[in-house]
Amino acid sequence: MNMRLFRVLFGFFWFVGGVGNPLFSSERISCEPLEEEASWSVCLQDGLDSLLQDELLLTSQLGLCVYDLTDDTLLYAYQAKQRMRPASTEKLVTAVTALSELGSDYRFATRLFYTGEIRGRVLYGDLYAVGGFDPCFGKEDLLSFGKALKESDVDSITGRLYADVSMKDTLQWGWGWCWDDDMPVLTPLLYGKKNIFIRAFSEVLHGLGIRLVFGGQARCPQNGVLLAGRTRQLADVLHPMMKESDNLCAEALFYQLAARTGKPYASRKEAMYYIERLIGRLGYDPGKYIVADGSGVSLYNYLTPELEIAFLRYAYRDEAVFSPLYISLPIAGVDGTLKKRMRKGKAYGNVRAKTGTLEGVSTLAGYARSGNNHLLAFCIMNQGVERVAAAQDFQDKVCEWLCR
Repeated sequence: MNMRLFRVLFGFFWFVGGVGNPLFSSERISCEPLEEEASWSVCLQDGLDSLLQDELLLTSQLGLCVYDLTDDTLLYAYQAKQRMRPASTEKLVTAVTALSELGSDYRFATRLFYTGEIRGRVLYGDLYAVGGFDPCFGKEDLLSFGKALKESDVDSITGRLYADVSMKDTLQWGWGWCWDDDMPVLTPLLYGKKNIFIRAFSEVLHGLGIRLVFGGQARCPQNGVLLAGRTRQLADVLHPMMKESDNLCAEALFYQLAARTGKPYASRKEAMYYIERLIGRLGYDPGKYIVADGSGVSLYNYLTPELEIAFLRYAYRDEAVFSPLYISLPIAGVDGTLKKRMRKGKAYGNVRAKTGTLEGVSTLAGYARSGNNHLLAFCIMNQGVERVAAAQDFQDKVCEWLCR
């Protein structure tokens, strides 16, 4: 059988699960013309094969998968079924699921309610700040709450200020996070990305001449009256989540999925329901993977390059998902976490991908524009590396081949 045809057929049957781990012939396939000019895909496969000789792989593990979205064809797979830690490339899974389930028009909401009634300039009742896990809630938003009170001619409140944080469970950290991880508190009522909303709002009220005692945490009664609300577009959270790998933004989006169930104090298990459901729709067994959080920080996370490619393919087929996702990804040599990488060569400006870094782990997954103008999806997972910089250099070499 023609070697070129063999590799294409073998790659197809392996990808759909008909064959075990991929095999690569030790015989080099030349990119020089033999009877006819070698195809672009064979040259790419040959180039990626050559990278498997990198000394980095003598002491570390690699999972690699490349898919041609333009031709809808698997191009390359090496250890692509191996379960590995995705690090922050898991944000791709969170983003794709959220865009699919919530839609790009979804908005994060923080609201202020009151109970009782306003007579004269006195509110005979309580205030309830209801958190919607907006990680970007800031000074302007908080001042608008104070302004709403002022415009209601309220200068005195007989009751108390309560924090309604029932959107998510009371755990303030992620499952499998290390004790020394420098991570933000996971609470649905935030100010400046910190758990200081009540203190900051109390200061705003004090500036208006209103002194109010904090009554603790409590769910807002159903008869609460909306006094003010602030919303944030999903894109405003997705951008820092992907470009800068903001973990708080990723967890906030993750828990929007959990809240979609309508269950008070929803946990990561509620968010996992939607992710696992999508995994099943993609033709994979959700029980073979572990999604511990939305950011990829947890050491309990286990995905495969093959699965991440499936999510990237799914996004590509749905413009409503693909467009906001693609725009949010760091661009090689240009911005975000890829600003200082691939600043020269073919990969510059032609790779949009999510980086991932944990101790001993370096990953990169996203899209690449090839030299023949095909759009490729790729996932690279380096595990057990001594130096992250060495793994990143390897990944950059892979991307250079993808964009030739």
